[in-house]
Amino acid sequence: MMSEKKQILFVDDEPMLLRGVRRQLVDMQECWKMVFVQSGEEALKTLSQASTPFDVLVTDIRMPGLDGVQLLKKVQEQFPPMIRIVLSGQVDQKAALRTAGLAHQFLSKPCQTLELKSVLSQALRQRKLLRSKSLRELTSQLKTLPSQPALYDELVAEIESPKASIKQVGYIISQDVAMTAKILQLVNSAFFGLGRRVSDPGQAVMLLGLDIIKALVLSIHIFGQFSAVKGSPVSLPGLQQHSLAVAALARRIAQVEKLDLQSTNFAFAAGLLHDVGRLVLVTNLLSDYGRAIELKSSQGLSLLEAERQIFGATHTEVGAYLMGLWGLPDPVVETLAFHHQPSSSRNKQLDPLTTVHVANVLVHEGGSGALSTASEFDETYLVEIGCLDKVPQWREIGQALAEKGAGQ
Repeated sequence: MMSEKKQILFVDDEPMLLRGVRRQLVDMQECWKMVFVQSGEEALKTLSQASTPFDVLVTDIRMPGLDGVQLLKKVQEQFPPMIRIVLSGQVDQKAALRTAGLAHQFLSKPCQTLELKSVLSQALRQRKLLRSKSLRELTSQLKTLPSQPALYDELVAEIESPKASIKQVGYIISQDVAMTAKILQLVNSAFFGLGRRVSDPGQAVMLLGLDIIKALVLSIHIFGQFSAVKGSPVSLPGLQQHSLAVAALARRIAQVEKLDLQSTNFAFAAGLLHDVGRLVLVTNLLSDYGRAIELKSSQGLSLLEAERQIFGATHTEVGAYLMGLWGLPDPVVETLAFHHQPSSSRNKQLDPLTTVHVANVLVHEGGSGALSTASEFDETYLVEIGCLDKVPQWREIGQALAEKGAGQ
């Protein structure tokens, strides 16, 4: 039985643009059902009357009547599982930044055929990472993730200072899981026209510049903050510290193994973000996550098994889905998806996935508490890529880093 076609709705008030996109994607008609409309109002009517839900919205920003920003807001509220992509031409920075919390990705006109196909194909592939419709709906609606209040306050103080340092701003952001995720989403959007994939949060801040960072933080409020939850069984600062430790060790292993600079940056970013799915679940479904932790203790399950029973998915799937939705580089997304079981991936060489898998296990070896996953090495994978004998050396590197951190 043939799988049902994915449905994509294109919205633009320029008929010639729509005809051009139709021509660009004519060879995808066997895979995708594509509908083209010329206004925000017509788009909402089409969505509301559809017999089966659309999967992706691709919209312009500047349109008469209901513009792209207003359309994105309504679609986010009324059709939350939809993937929302902006395809727009020359717009002022303020208008573009208004979409930062609404659109999952941003493409610039004119968009090359291969890039358009690639972004749409990648966005549709993400749905396979997360089977749970309710979790896809939750994840798709997220505008941002909560940051540590102390780091957020430090960031605001720095960017408001007359002597603000872009380097210091980058360092602060690179210490926070949520800020890093959001800044990488934005810097990898086509709006900034970089033409390459960025995975280093410090470099991302340098490329965006202080003015854009100020606008994002002070005007757009693109970063949120943790809300203290009394009696929470989960230490969010503890999750943050674990993520930083994994990121630092993954990067160091990548350096020792002489991976190239891009792969080393991927290792750090994926290490910092590897538990971002856990952050999503804890901050949005705390009661259910508490049940997962109780199940883990009462039945002797791993935390992953307990998550699967409660949510029908694990934090690895949630995190990979969100970061894929936000357009982060494929190596980062793949690492998030498979960092507990890399043998399930297609990767059969020492790469960022290897470094994050190993770093996560080594950092967990000395950990305890509700968030401990009792992680174990995927020995089948390590044997397959010829790296099992490197584990003692990597453990020594981890111990040295931990001792250095404890002495600071």
